[in-house]
Amino acid sequence: MKEIRSYIKDKGVLLFDGGMGTFYAARNRTSHRDCEWANLSAPGEIEAIHRAYLEVGCRAIKTNTYGANRQNFPASDCAAIIREGWLIARRAAAGEAYVFADIGPIDARDDTDLLEEYHTIVDQFLSLGARHFLFETIATDLYLHEIAKHIKDADPDAFVLVSFAAQPDGFTRDGRLIGELCRGAAADAYIDAVGLNCVSGGRQMVELMNKIGPVEGLFSVMPNAGYPTVRGNRTYYDGDPGYFAAQMAELHARGAQILGGCCGTTPEHIAAAARAVSSGAPVRIDYPAQRRERESAALRQDPFWDALCDPARKPFAVELDPPEGADVAGFMAGARELRDGGADMITVADCPIARARMDSSLMVCKIKRELGMNVMPHMTCRDRNLNATQALLLGLCAEGVGNVLLVTGDPVPAASRDEVKSVYNFNSRKLIKFVDSMNKAVLPAPFHIFAALNVNARNFAIQLDLAQKKEENGADGFLTQPVLTDEALENLRLARRTLKGKLLGGVMPIVSQRNAQFINSEIAGIRVDEKIIALYEGADRAKGEELAVEISATMARRMAPYVDGYFLITPFARTGLMVRIMEQIRRDARE
Repeated sequence: MKEIRSYIKDKGVLLFDGGMGTFYAARNRTSHRDCEWANLSAPGEIEAIHRAYLEVGCRAIKTNTYGANRQNFPASDCAAIIREGWLIARRAAAGEAYVFADIGPIDARDDTDLLEEYHTIVDQFLSLGARHFLFETIATDLYLHEIAKHIKDADPDAFVLVSFAAQPDGFTRDGRLIGELCRGAAADAYIDAVGLNCVSGGRQMVELMNKIGPVEGLFSVMPNAGYPTVRGNRTYYDGDPGYFAAQMAELHARGAQILGGCCGTTPEHIAAAARAVSSGAPVRIDYPAQRRERESAALRQDPFWDALCDPARKPFAVELDPPEGADVAGFMAGARELRDGGADMITVADCPIARARMDSSLMVCKIKRELGMNVMPHMTCRDRNLNATQALLLGLCAEGVGNVLLVTGDPVPAASRDEVKSVYNFNSRKLIKFVDSMNKAVLPAPFHIFAALNVNARNFAIQLDLAQKKEENGADGFLTQPVLTDEALENLRLARRTLKGKLLGGVMPIVSQRNAQFINSEIAGIRVDEKIIALYEGADRAKGEELAVEISATMARRMAPYVDGYFLITPFARTGLMVRIMEQIRRDARE
């Protein structure tokens, strides 16, 4: 066949096939999850599906290998699925259509080297003779440059198409802005075409193209056949082929030269699309980007951030745990005492140790409205999916909350896992990137994004590397775990030299020997020096609080050269103790 770039230039469009997985499932009344395995168990059925799409006019087909990776199949089975998937597609195409090695997303796991996994898949396709590669339903640009370069190093004439999947609001499941991803990939010399597929139907794809704006080079769009519905535990796509074809014609008119279908699109959909886009070159429609430029006047004033940026000040952010029940009187009284005692901000934890408490975001909004204080909710990755997280952030922005602390969150205790399930759509780095993307494209006034830094980690180099990645993703500053050892202080000093963001040094008063021993034994991420523990032997409550004030102020004084402010953690709702500590730290700073 003609070289693919020349074909697209001459024809003005390259039409792909549709959704292999969903069409296979519908024909065989089975799950689409069995689809790749059918390369081995039912190769004739897969070849028949390829031919059904080819017969209605598509000129590019995808190998039935979307989920063929070692996270889904044993290594030997995975290799066989890829080999047979390639051979089946080649037989069906019979030299009359382009065959694309189809590679779906591979989830990041702690025990998986994703780049090595992609290399393994790509190298097998290359050994089979593949020259056209499709990376589809991608949610991030992680490793795209490296793997595209690897392909072009092996075959400089290979064709690499990268297709991202985004919600209609323009965010991928990793919280990345689709326009940012598409423009970045289009600028990569090793990537030949970029585009969109899955999640959204044709009309939503039109809207997404509008959000993205002009993109240099070849653009691809492969929508779903409308919105999915679930009946009898099965998913159906009921999109009308004629309506689908009309959207494809509009997408083509707006500049997409590579078109096809994703979930739910049958040969009937592709036949209608072929008719809609084959009537000559379309009249091009201007498609201006609709990105809203933020006016500087719209940026809210943030006294706490201003204080962090003032070398003459070291403001206090004080953490309060939210109530366990619905009575907030004691909590609000404590917040009022902290305000009157000089706290610059109150932070509220998000269901600490993964046990249900009053919502941190609702609590900070109440504090802000009733006490007029600057506030910062903690937000974990544990209990909300992407939609719920975005909805909450929009509400916080509307309430005038300007700072958020984004953390992974404590795991659900083992005894509760049968009843309480974790969500974890994000890790903390992805959540930071998501909020940073919202800052850039959605919010009228951006959040200052804070992250956690564990200065008590035994291998602090790993924590520091993660912190730098958080900064790359948009973190503006860090709240550290309590500094109660010389090692933690040294790690804080190293963090000051390494990180660019603001640092708030952690201060947590120890109130008794038993309290210290519990922390060392039961609380991950916090270590108390044995010399400090020994000081509390035999101390009553009054003596314990005196020691807490003295030791906390001493640690704050030692931290002072390395921090921009202090993060105070209130033990057992003892807000009066925190006021005494703040007074002593200020007194020491004046002397």
